[in-house]
Amino acid sequence: MKSNFSKEDVSDGKMYAVLAYLSIFCIIPLILKKNNPFVLNHGRQGLVLFVAEVATLVISIVVPWAFRPFLFILFAFSFWGMVTAIRGQVVELPVVAGIAEKITI
Repeated sequence: MKSNFSKEDVSDGKMYAVLAYLSIFCIIPLILKKNNPFVLNHGRQGLVLFVAEVATLVISIVVPWAFRPFLFILFAFSFWGMVTAIRGQVVELPVVAGIAEKITI
């Protein structure tokens, strides 16, 4: 993933990048700021996390003892992503970043 973004992209997109990690709201930055590479990077990771959270939640209803811990890990990744977005940085979340790179918008 690209880690050198212009100061304009970062300052213009911080709020949207943070929003990307807040569950279903990940769609808003992907639609409104799709031309900002900083926001797009965070938005893709947020989208992957959202889909993983929904899938894990559905599976945890059937087998709660096995999959609930994964929800906490995904929420921790979301928090980690928000903190780096606030700082104007990008983090490659384990596993998530690899999947997010393959998403084309």
